[in-house]
Amino acid sequence: MDTTLNPTLDAYDTRILAELQADARLTMAELGRRVHLSQPAVTERVRKLEACGVISGYRATVDLSKLGYGIRAIIRVGRAEYARVVKLVQQTPECINAYNVTGDDSWVLEIAVIDVAHLDAVVTKFCLLTETATSIILNPAREHQAMLPPQRSDVKPPIRKVTNA
Repeated sequence: MDTTLNPTLDAYDTRILAELQADARLTMAELGRRVHLSQPAVTERVRKLEACGVISGYRATVDLSKLGYGIRAIIRVGRAEYARVVKLVQQTPECINAYNVTGDDSWVLEIAVIDVAHLDAVVTKFCLLTETATSIILNPAREHQAMLPPQRSDVKPPIRKVTNA
């Protein structure tokens, strides 16, 4: 594997990434068995994937409802001074993810709160900066999707409407 900024990943690297995204607690021996490599070979490949930044960390996925967070929501934040939003995000432990985005909104935040009163308190902090719009997440259709290197063959051209001339 090339360890530059854009490493070239082979089929083994791709299978290693798939297995680790499914279960990051695999031992190197088990990972090697699953991808048909020796333990030293798979350990070296994982080390290289970490060194070049393809694997940027390992974490536990937590069920927020089991911790007492009854509501997850998306807050769309309008235009505001970048540094003020960053500071408020950093001071808001309920904020799970924060994205500076293009479009009508400047920020999209994902938050977890206990109940509606807690939601109101968190949203109000951001309303003091600028306009906001909030949506409660009812049911996530997809989360923590495993990602593998893109393949050109996966990219399909859009369907074009044929008009009679």
